[in-house]
Amino acid sequence: MGELKMMKNLSKAWFQGSLALPFLLGFFFVLFTYLTVSHQFAYSQTPSTHAIQTNPFKDATPAKQGNERRTEDLKDKDETAKVQSHRDPSPIPKIEKNDTSNSNHFGENFENFKQSPTNIPICNTHNPLSDTCDTQKGDIRTHGTSSSILIVPKFSTEGNVPQEWRIRPYSRKHMTSIKEVTVKQLNSPQEAPLCTVDYKHPALVFALGGLIGNYWHDFTDVLVPLFIASRQFDRKVQFLITNIQPWWLGKYEKIIRALSRYEVIDFDKDNQVRCFSRVLVGLEMHKEFSIDPSRAPNGYSMADFTKFLRSTFNLQRDHPIRLSENPDVKPRLMIIDRTNYRKFNNTQEIARLAERLGFETIIADPKFNLGVDEFAKTVNSFDVLLGAHGAGLTNCVFLPTNAVVIQVVPYGNLEHMAKVDFGDPIVDMKLNYLEYSISAEESTLMDIYGKDHPVIKDPISIHQSGWDKVAEYYLGKQDMRVNVDRFAPTLLKARELLNK
Repeated sequence: MGELKMMKNLSKAWFQGSLALPFLLGFFFVLFTYLTVSHQFAYSQTPSTHAIQTNPFKDATPAKQGNERRTEDLKDKDETAKVQSHRDPSPIPKIEKNDTSNSNHFGENFENFKQSPTNIPICNTHNPLSDTCDTQKGDIRTHGTSSSILIVPKFSTEGNVPQEWRIRPYSRKHMTSIKEVTVKQLNSPQEAPLCTVDYKHPALVFALGGLIGNYWHDFTDVLVPLFIASRQFDRKVQFLITNIQPWWLGKYEKIIRALSRYEVIDFDKDNQVRCFSRVLVGLEMHKEFSIDPSRAPNGYSMADFTKFLRSTFNLQRDHPIRLSENPDVKPRLMIIDRTNYRKFNNTQEIARLAERLGFETIIADPKFNLGVDEFAKTVNSFDVLLGAHGAGLTNCVFLPTNAVVIQVVPYGNLEHMAKVDFGDPIVDMKLNYLEYSISAEESTLMDIYGKDHPVIKDPISIHQSGWDKVAEYYLGKQDMRVNVDRFAPTLLKARELLNK
């Protein structure tokens, strides 16, 4: 009997222990989960002094507006040299608030999206000009102050090696002054910080800085690539901008607001964890000052970009004068008058020639503080734009389709550069392009160095010395006195083109 009682007691103790063990295991699991989530919550809910975004447009400084070159435009020449070889009407709707909501979850509202770090080409770093990323559809979280874009899988992807990219979100990837952002795949949702703001629309991360401040680079490096990346979203895209420049945003405010209906976010000061279903990183440059429709979303072209600008600035003319239909009306010719290097020394003489050949001629001197809106309307009222190679010719984007652009190319074997920077883009805009090359006798370099100096006698040797020497002599020390007798056939050709 004593042995039987002992066995009953042992059985009772074993049964109670077997019940306690699952309870203890469950208790420790709940405690571990609580500590883990609390840590993540503490990270994502860190008080932010930048939770309320200021409006960068309001900080714009008019003194830095305008559309001519500055002396410091030759900055970063070493960086520019690295890419030199690759140079081969409706009102703007009112800005809307973001359709966002506060959130403290792991993205339950996102569609089921199975991501594998090994089979999704997220970032393209093979373009010789630009590095870009497109996360496509999924759970994407941005954290500006850490310059991070995190790609969160729906389920754990343990066993795969997550990829990570460091991207300079500027159209010229070799600009070392541009801060990098990190695009990183996570292995599991548990690694992700909690969302503080959710979005129903995509985001585009890009940088200002670099060579902006030069009118041509403003369009070539930022505005044209920004159009390529964002136009497809019909203004429903959030801009996250690193190295933000309020004066620049003020200058091009109409264009920025025509591409996004939301206030821009200063990414460098943004401590929120913003959650999107898609994020694009970086701006892709197809070619200098133009668009390759075969690579652009929806097949956008440079002609589409100029049409977009005419709508944005409410420009009235889509076509120039047709002389065959208006033989008694003089076509209007604008001469861009540069005030520094590569200027015409006989602008008035050129204007008188144009008048004799039947043009109504205006000499324009676009000041650095002239608003883009105002000058765009002025340019659009002309049929022919004439100027030396330089930033002023960028205003051709505001001309009506089939207008004429005449580029005067300075002496020094610069025809290829002139063609790549302006000639090809002008044709892509569906404008008529004419080119006039300055002879040695028309260049002030002849007066400075004489006919036997290599600058005059052997321009190829100067090119072989490097981009710095080309920029120094042919772009930075040269003015021009156009031989009007030699130039007259070019103006007559412009009239002929307006007859078609």
